[in-house]
Amino acid sequence: MTKVDVNLINGIALAFEGDAVYSYYIRRHLIFKGQTKPSQLHHSATKYVSAKAQANLIQKMLEDDILSPKELDIYKRGRNTHSHTKAKNANIVTYRMSTGFEAVMGYLDMTENKERLEELVAWCIQTIEKT
Repeated sequence: MTKVDVNLINGIALAFEGDAVYSYYIRRHLIFKGQTKPSQLHHSATKYVSAKAQANLIQKMLEDDILSPKELDIYKRGRNTHSHTKAKNANIVTYRMSTGFEAVMGYLDMTENKERLEELVAWCIQTIEKT
């Protein structure tokens, strides 16, 4: 495997990784809560992984000032990266915010900062389950 400087990876690529990583954690969480039916899992997962949910989570993270300066920089990189695709069920602002959210998750995973990644995922789960 070629060594790549994660700091040079574009926001869309980080978001691509972050989407998979965040979805993985959410799926495990739901299964460990006892949800095992595919339709139930899919429906429940959308509360956590939809563009709207992720945009709301990142907005709350910004309001609560829980991102480090580097994470904030990565969020902005992901949010501001021009994508040639768009979300099926979200406006462009929501989609870009969720892309920034996913970029943060991808960055933390690719820099092997598992403790911080899991801290933010746990915060997201707790935030969603409070509502």
